[in-house]
Amino acid sequence: MRLTTKGRYAVTAMLDLALNADKGAISLADIARRQEISLPYLEQLFARLRRAGLVNSVRGPGGGYLLAVPAAEISVARVIDAVDESVDATRCQGLSDCQQGDTCLTHHLWCELSGQIRGFLDGITLGQLVEHGDVRRIAARQNARHDANTILTSSP
Repeated sequence: MRLTTKGRYAVTAMLDLALNADKGAISLADIARRQEISLPYLEQLFARLRRAGLVNSVRGPGGGYLLAVPAAEISVARVIDAVDESVDATRCQGLSDCQQGDTCLTHHLWCELSGQIRGFLDGITLGQLVEHGDVRRIAARQNARHDANTILTSSP
């Protein structure tokens, strides 16, 4: 069982947005540079996040994205759900047809594990992650690197 790139990148991008919320609308290009995620991939993810009501887009100069809901109200599970991702430890995606159409011996174990993971991710919000010391240190490093790169690329 693993969370795919789609879910991980969606959570990472939303956390970046939450961390930089005080700066106003954040461009996907800035998130892409800080988090080393391709811009076209972020555009796909943010279309889904917008449809799910988690972000609002701001058009025009200085445009970008804003959280549509306070970070304290957005669980990690909600972000994963918004991009049509699931965290499922079963081989059958919970359909009970894992062994030639029947339930396998360990199906209930993996279903319970999936429930535990889901509960864990549902209990953590972007607001909680924003307050985490390690997350803040990493974000500060990323912003410093991003700002330095911006200065270098904009110099004559």
